Amino acid sequence: MKIKTKSKKINKAWINEHVNDPWVKLAAREGFRARAAYKLKEIDESLGLIKPGHVVVDLGSTPGAWSQYVRRRLSPAGAAVGELHGTIIALDILPMEPVEGVHFILGDFREETVLAQLEEAMAGRPADVVVSDMAPNLSGVASADSARVAHLIELAVDFSKNHLKPEGALVAKVFHGAGYNELVALFKANFRVFKPFKPKASRDKSSETFLVGIGLK
Repeated sequence: MKIKTKSKKINKAWINEHVNDPWVKLAAREGFRARAAYKLKEIDESLGLIKPGHVVVDLGSTPGAWSQYVRRRLSPAGAAVGELHGTIIALDILPMEPVEGVHFILGDFREETVLAQLEEAMAGRPADVVVSDMAPNLSGVASADSARVAHLIELAVDFSKNHLKPEGALVAKVFHGAGYNELVALFKANFRVFKPFKPKASRDKSSETFLVGIGLK
């Protein structure tokens, strides 16, 4: 006798919602690997962050949707392949299928050897924009998960302080909850302009939001 568990019902509901999600369908039509591309697209179009010629670092890049979007922004014709005006360096602890023109590094940039690879790829050029979609494996324990999220954001801010142009920008994903106000304070302490952003492509019931810092203090 099979018993339907609550988790199976939840998984089935999530799959159904995902398959019918208009952003998922749009991503499939336009060749993006994930709906997340439209989150960065809306932020970028609202604030004008990414421009041809820029050096862009994509932290937590896998599966590659943000790198795909940046690649199109740096293309003269907005194309997914071909000519590219700028440099894109992506990094993740998980493998990523290649994106044309994107230099991908597999590893954890908290490790000195991996950070050295990232710095080598930057070739002495500071980044114009750093984007971070990094997220930890969540345990379900709110206090522990908040601490993990905060740690990744702190790493992204610290990296930006050391590798970003003075007028550059950082876009980082966070989650509302314990520790959120402290992360807002961290951004305000390190950037001249601070903007929180909840893109339309973010699910309404999701607690994710994005913090944008522009111009290092």
